[in-house]
Amino acid sequence: MRALVKAKPEPGIWMEDIPVPEVGHNDVLIKITKTAVCGTDLHIVNWDAWSAATIPVGMQVGHEFVGVVADMGGEVRGLEIGQRVSGEGHVTCGHCRNCRAGRRHFCRNTEGVGVNRPGAFAEYLSIPATNVFPVPDAIPDRIATILDPLGNATHTALSFDLVGEDVLITGAGPIGMMAVAIARHAGARFVVVTDINDYRLEIAAGMGADRAVNSRRTPIQDVMADLGMTEGFDVGMEMSGSHAALHEMLEVINHGASVALLGIPPQEAPMDWNTIIFKGLTLKGIYGRRMFETWYKMTTMLQTGLDVAPVITHEYAAEDHEAAFEVMRSGNCAKVILDWV
Repeated sequence: MRALVKAKPEPGIWMEDIPVPEVGHNDVLIKITKTAVCGTDLHIVNWDAWSAATIPVGMQVGHEFVGVVADMGGEVRGLEIGQRVSGEGHVTCGHCRNCRAGRRHFCRNTEGVGVNRPGAFAEYLSIPATNVFPVPDAIPDRIATILDPLGNATHTALSFDLVGEDVLITGAGPIGMMAVAIARHAGARFVVVTDINDYRLEIAAGMGADRAVNSRRTPIQDVMADLGMTEGFDVGMEMSGSHAALHEMLEVINHGASVALLGIPPQEAPMDWNTIIFKGLTLKGIYGRRMFETWYKMTTMLQTGLDVAPVITHEYAAEDHEAAFEVMRSGNCAKVILDWV
């Protein structure tokens, strides 16, 4: 089969012919239809320090996908050949305390599809049946391809009550854009998103933000005054990984507010503990998705009017992967899809 393989310990990725993966007793073989490129994949292609220390050389990567069931192990139940599916990219151990208590997203032994084990940038992917998620008929392939990052946005956005609340999202990357749409769908009063990329801010505005703010040009306090806000934001979602953005959020967040943290800073960053303590803030770290509650929540929202289609800005054939990664590097994109059919 064709697959995008990290064949050498250096920048780049290579399309190669490799064997179709084997299917264990409890595994499902998925014929891949479409995949989406994640920022993690770009790190792997660029071969930064994290990638060099993490990614097995010679392995195919990728973890955002949709496809159809091509084969399954003898112990698999509840799925059918030809059924359209996506899948949870975090493979958990099943025997640690959190797994046994039904908190699989906190598994201490998690392995990532396309990071620690063979990935989805290929014609076929084999994953445990417990990680397979059937895609409702109403959700088209191109949207089903991005259920993984939509799950990140859903897990973050629905961590706190949004009804009637004023929401600040720092970082208008694809997950921040989708969080805008979710906050609007869930009943927030004002949704404000900040970034320094005007291309992405324009998309975020079209997805329901009351204000999409370039933080290099416009102070957030001016935006609050323009909206008639007399107190701070009730809910914050940090999606950028920027210490400056987090610091700005803490300045304008209300006393007793809640902040969900998804963005990963490039290095250790100082925290304004005085503000956190004296404002009585609740901070929640977000990693991945709740298995599978987040999946049910996001697919239900998609079936009841949530529109995240504007986040898909580019689509390429898998053979044109170099162009896909180049547009990712430019920053003038949101989600980029590779077609494997």
